[in-house]
Amino acid sequence: MKPRHRRFAIIAAGLVVLAIAVGLVLNALRGNVAFFFSPTQVAAGEAPANRSFRIGGLVEKGSLAREADGLTMRFVVTDTAKSITVRYTGILPDLFKEGRGAIAQGKLEPDGSFRATEVLAKHDENYMPPEAAKAIEEAHAKAKGATATGAGK
Repeated sequence: MKPRHRRFAIIAAGLVVLAIAVGLVLNALRGNVAFFFSPTQVAAGEAPANRSFRIGGLVEKGSLAREADGLTMRFVVTDTAKSITVRYTGILPDLFKEGRGAIAQGKLEPDGSFRATEVLAKHDENYMPPEAAKAIEEAHAKAKGATATGAGK
């Protein structure tokens, strides 16, 4: 084999190995990405039906309840415009409280509730996850816009 052909074969084999490695990495990343949706977006049907995603907002006051099995908790997450019921089996974080920001990761159930596999709570009084804060601000803006248009009629 001529040196030029050998060099070409090595470069081609290297490109094939690189393409396979990139494909495997992208496939792994796609499977682990969890997008964030607000309760308003979930209610509008923008969230994926059979993929894991994150939902966040404020935990509604008076909505935290323990189910009969003793480990499953039910609470409502709201962005002040729409609310979604969340069910979580396990121990909630110590900082998880009603009236504070939280993010839950899981899947949407057929009945419209959200089955969480993980719940995250804010870590101090001044912190709210950026996605949740943005979703709440957008919901407030939409609500004010709807009120302003409704008032002019």
